[in-house]
Amino acid sequence: MTTVESPGTRRASRKRDFHQLEVADIEHLCDDAVAVTFAVPSDLTAEFDFEPGQSLTLRRVIDGVEHRRSYSICSPAGHSPRVGARQVPGGLFSTWLVNDVRAGDRIDVQVPTGTFVADPDVAARHLLIAAGSGITPMLSIAASVLENPDSRVVLIYGNRRTRSVMFTEEIADLKDRYGSRLEVIHVLSREPRDVELFSGRLDADRLRGILSAVVPTSDIDDVWLCGPYGMVTDAQEVLGEFGIPGSRIHHELFYVDDVPPAQEIHREPGVEGPSSEVTIILDGRSTTGTLPREQNILDAAEVMRSDMPFACKGGVCGTCRAKVTSGTAQMLRNYALEESEVAAGFVLTCQTLPTGDAVTIDFDA
Repeated sequence: MTTVESPGTRRASRKRDFHQLEVADIEHLCDDAVAVTFAVPSDLTAEFDFEPGQSLTLRRVIDGVEHRRSYSICSPAGHSPRVGARQVPGGLFSTWLVNDVRAGDRIDVQVPTGTFVADPDVAARHLLIAAGSGITPMLSIAASVLENPDSRVVLIYGNRRTRSVMFTEEIADLKDRYGSRLEVIHVLSREPRDVELFSGRLDADRLRGILSAVVPTSDIDDVWLCGPYGMVTDAQEVLGEFGIPGSRIHHELFYVDDVPPAQEIHREPGVEGPSSEVTIILDGRSTTGTLPREQNILDAAEVMRSDMPFACKGGVCGTCRAKVTSGTAQMLRNYALEESEVAAGFVLTCQTLPTGDAVTIDFDA
C-alpha cells in the first residue's frame, strides 16, 4: 500500500472530520418526531456552512461499534444547522434522538454533504413533492429559495394524518411570509379532506390528478422529490408524462425502517482471487492498495483508509459518492445519484466493484 499527501491535505482532512457539537435545542414537532439544532463554535462556522438540501451525518459508538446515520438539514441556508428525525420501530438513532437527546448534549457530527441542493440566487419556479419525513430538506430548500423575490414554490406534502405532519408551524409561517409565492397542498392518506383529490396516498394517480387540475407544469424550472422509493419513482414517471425532462428532476430517498440493508464486511490479511490496484483520493491524500473485485470499494478500502466517508451503506444517502477518474468499475445499484452524475463518472462506492486492473476513485472530485 502506498500513500501520497498533497499540499492541501491538512485543510481537506479537517473538512472530513467529525466534530463534537452541542445540542442547542430539541423541539418536538409531533408525537414521534423532533428537530435538533446544533450550536456551531465560531472556529467551525465555515466548515458547517451548508447549501439548502444538504445533510449531516451523525455518529454514535455503542458497545464499541460505530454507527452512523444521515439526516437532512431543515433550516434555511445561513442559519444554524438543524435536522429533523422521525422515530421508527427499533430505530437505533431515531429512537435515541426523539426520546433521549437533550439540549446541552454533545454529538459527533460530520460537516454538511450532499448534491441534492438548490441555488437560491437563481430565480426559478420550484415544485417540491415530499412524503413524511421527506419534508426535512424541502423545508430548507423552500425557505432558502423564497428569499429570492423572483422565485416561487409549490409544495405537495403527503402524510397519513394531520397530527403526523412535521413542521406544521414552519410551513404555515412560510405561507404567511411569502403569500402567493408559496402554494402548499397537503395530501392525507388516512384522514378525509374537504377536497377528494387531496385524500389518499400520494401515488402516481393522485399526482397525475393534482398536476392536471391544480399545479400548472409548463413553467416549472426544477422539481425536488424526497420520500420513500415508491413515491419518488411514481413522481418521476408522472413528471415525465407532463414533459418535464429528467435533468430538471432531483430526488432523494430515505429509509422507511431507519436501518439500511446490512452488508457483510470481509477483512482478510491478504487478497485471494481476482483483484484490482485501487487508488483512493480523499481529502487531498492518495492511497493505493490491492482490493478484491468481489467486494465493494467502500468496505474493502476501509482496510487501508479508516476515514472513508459513509452513512447508510445502502446506496441511498450519497455520502460515499466519488468519481472514477481512471479504470473501470461496476455500480450495482443507485438510489442517490442523478443520471448526469452517473454519466460524468460518479459512483456510490458502497455499491461499486472494481473491474479494471487499475482503478482510481476520487472523493474530492
